[in-house]
Amino acid sequence: MLAYTLLILLAGGLQVLAARVKVTWDVGYLNISRDGSTTWRAIGANGQLPIPPVYVTQGDILELTAINHLDKPVSLHAHGLFQRNSAYYDGAGFTTECGIPPGSQFTYIIETRDQSGTYWVHSHYGTEGIDGLRTALVILDQDASLLDEYDEDVLLALEDWGQEPNDNLLERLKTLSLVGMPPNHPSVLINGIYANLSQPIRFTPGRRYRLRVISMSFTYWFKVRLPGHTMQVIEADGIYSQPSAADGLDLGPGQRYSVIITAQESLEFNYALNVTFYSNFIARMQGLTPRYHQVPIVYRDDAPIKTFPMIEDHEVKWVDELFMEPRDKQILLEPVDQHIVRNVKALTRELGIPSYAFGDYAYDPVPVPPLLTALTTGNMALSPSVYAPQLNAIILQHNHVVELELRNPDSLIVHTYHSHGHAFQVVESGPVHKNSSIPVKRFKGRQPMRRDTITLATGQYVRVRIKADNPGV
Repeated sequence: MLAYTLLILLAGGLQVLAARVKVTWDVGYLNISRDGSTTWRAIGANGQLPIPPVYVTQGDILELTAINHLDKPVSLHAHGLFQRNSAYYDGAGFTTECGIPPGSQFTYIIETRDQSGTYWVHSHYGTEGIDGLRTALVILDQDASLLDEYDEDVLLALEDWGQEPNDNLLERLKTLSLVGMPPNHPSVLINGIYANLSQPIRFTPGRRYRLRVISMSFTYWFKVRLPGHTMQVIEADGIYSQPSAADGLDLGPGQRYSVIITAQESLEFNYALNVTFYSNFIARMQGLTPRYHQVPIVYRDDAPIKTFPMIEDHEVKWVDELFMEPRDKQILLEPVDQHIVRNVKALTRELGIPSYAFGDYAYDPVPVPPLLTALTTGNMALSPSVYAPQLNAIILQHNHVVELELRNPDSLIVHTYHSHGHAFQVVESGPVHKNSSIPVKRFKGRQPMRRDTITLATGQYVRVRIKADNPGV
């Protein structure tokens, strides 16, 4: 359900027309098959999956109401939206809220005046997001110079889709060791449709297409390439960049890119957009991981698909944020007031269940969300000891420049990390261990690229910076 109310804002004698966009989701269960084979009880909105993408224009106020018809709490997080000075609308279950109880409803107020670009909305409570409660959120630009760079806007939302409710997997994890856990090989959804049935994208010769690619995955990675065309990358995670050429995108869970692709001048051939679905924590199995899918790029209905020689991944120029520059030219934050180092630790829970943490304790939800603790404990809120040990709390001083060095010395798993309320300046990456062949990479110039979701590879570190100017948890 979607409704609009127009607002006229007066500022300095200037009239700005904005909309109050009202979206209502009746969140409930539905039995559905999305991969052509398995049917199971998923979670959707208004009785449907996929949930339609949400489009607003920069400056709009999005009112997203969730009415909970499940038998457990619900929360909704707008991934990448800063919620400046309104962390209570961030939607992180057990962190900024307790969740919306069954039979209740809540409205999230999402301001967009300071942000535009490509985002997504997902449940931040348990496994509800991977069970279906997720969709794209696009904030359309007001900047005419950006709109002049392309002719059409195309969405490519990528999802992992399991074979059963993910709560079932968690229950089995409680009773089986890692060795006894059967492998789970999800399917791929592209724009909400099983990847083998992907709908074609139509190109007109010479036109410029902005392709917004969103990884709405929770576990797997995606690689995206369009042979025969060059991608000009202009956005990473809602931060606009100077255009930079790339042959392909490598997206971890939660990451997003916008690329501009100029169509060929000829109608002689159609092309295939290649989507690779892969994971480094599940053993390779032919036909299951990695998986290869194609989205038809159609210039002419009866044209043949042009074929290209196979090339290895190391021959591809993949996008890399350390070689990108932000369009707003924000310079490196300095001097650093607080330097924090955290190592990924592999931990073992009861019954041999593996887990990973940045401290000595694996994360577990706590009865009182830490945002409420911070708001109700006075000066004690400035002490990490006030918060439960499994939260591994870090206290930042307002407006301090913080450099965070995340290290993955021994874990065999590549991790992604998402910042709520801030976008990282990505400063450097390199090897944790001496005598490693992994190169050190550092941004060039004075303006590091920013993004809200970063990848931390095995045996590597990543250094990022933020200014702690958005109070919250």
